Amino acid sequence: MEIMVGYDDSGVAKDALNIAMKHAQAFGANVHIVTSMVGGIDVPRKEFDRVEKKLEYAKSLFKDKNIPCKTHLLVRGLEAGEDLVQLAEDTGVDEIVIGIKRRSKVGKLLFGSTAQYLILHAPCPVLTIK
Repeated sequence: MEIMVGYDDSGVAKDALNIAMKHAQAFGANVHIVTSMVGGIDVPRKEFDRVEKKLEYAKSLFKDKNIPCKTHLLVRGLEAGEDLVQLAEDTGVDEIVIGIKRRSKVGKLLFGSTAQYLILHAPCPVLTIK
């Protein structure tokens, strides 16, 4: 079994990591921790390095529990939802785990909703954690 976790270092993303860890232990699954950097090649190197360190920290949590884990830093210029769906299709994941937070209607209109995009377009079940 393959589990993907959308990770942005927020509180709800950390909760999603914990749930993915429990599922991986229960089902003997491999985990893919994914961060999408929306700016593509325009992302400053400093920000890129910061995100890489956060991904390595997240990976170490799984390594400590002997759970197979890979990190993916996507810098393709796509929206986060598109990036995650594309990687899910490419890697054949069986489950996606993401954290969600409440947004106003205006916020959703202006910025879209990664969670909504994933739920509607993912090739597998999406577990949302609040």
